[in-house]
Amino acid sequence: MAFYELRQYHVRPGKMDEWVKIIEEEIIPFQVSKGMVICGSFRGETDESVYVWLRRFNSEAEREAQYIAVYESEYWKTQIAPRVRACLDREKMVVTRIVPTPHSTVQ
Repeated sequence: MAFYELRQYHVRPGKMDEWVKIIEEEIIPFQVSKGMVICGSFRGETDESVYVWLRRFNSEAEREAQYIAVYESEYWKTQIAPRVRACLDREKMVVTRIVPTPHSTVQ
């Protein structure tokens, strides 16, 4: 059964616009090119520190392979990771694995 990662990030003050540009123009396209399924990307409506996104995986083996393809790549390590740290407070990041309920519209 497919499962999802609900990823909740705390964006540093004044960095939301920069973060949204990086994630939408670089991170999401890069991760999709490695096979990840991105289901949604959201910013807080009134709280400029809130950013949330949702990724779907068909199996743990798929998730592991995609993590390696993304996070162990030179592109991620040299081009993306330094800018992520500049925009996000990674200590406040929360990643929750979730599964759809039987009547959920997303399966």
